[in-house]
Amino acid sequence: MSRTARIERTTQESQVTVEVDLDGTGRSDVSTGVGFYDHMLDAFARHALLDLVVHTSGDTHIDAHHSVEDTAIVLGQALREALGDKSGIRRFGDATVPLDEALVQAVVDVSGRPYCVHTGEPEGQVYVAIGGTGAAYQGSLTRHVFETISFHAHLALHVRVLAGRDPHHLVEAQFKAFARAFRDAVAIDPRETGVPSTKGSL
Repeated sequence: MSRTARIERTTQESQVTVEVDLDGTGRSDVSTGVGFYDHMLDAFARHALLDLVVHTSGDTHIDAHHSVEDTAIVLGQALREALGDKSGIRRFGDATVPLDEALVQAVVDVSGRPYCVHTGEPEGQVYVAIGGTGAAYQGSLTRHVFETISFHAHLALHVRVLAGRDPHHLVEAQFKAFARAFRDAVAIDPRETGVPSTKGSL
């Protein structure tokens, strides 16, 4: 069974194409116009062990918000489509990931019910701008990205920042923790013969 998806979305603010293979090897080809976000999505693909292609062209001359948000929308949609009926998956995944002084826990339930709880970022993180040349990634976008992916992928996601100081490390540890939790949640369990729910569907 192929667990892949390709979705395109065009608005007056952006054009986004996402391809995903849940049973990949962590390869990525990401270009969003926001360099730090590219780095985070590369890290997500690598640590979730999925193959990911993301090509976004947006109004980054204004700021990064539309391109980051719209990419998260399409990524969530692609993850949901690639999961299909969710037959055979483990459903739940959790990971606690360090990056030097930063420590983050992420928990995923492929429940079919969108929900996101995001806590623990230090005061001031939302005001930080991260990035070199081009559009900067605003710290306030991190929660929004996870909320958007959760909504469109139909995941319940909890992200807790347990420690950290460096703005780059704080964001990267969150993406890596989400990646590892998602990887475990969508892994195929050979003992699971159907959908992992007493309702019979997710």
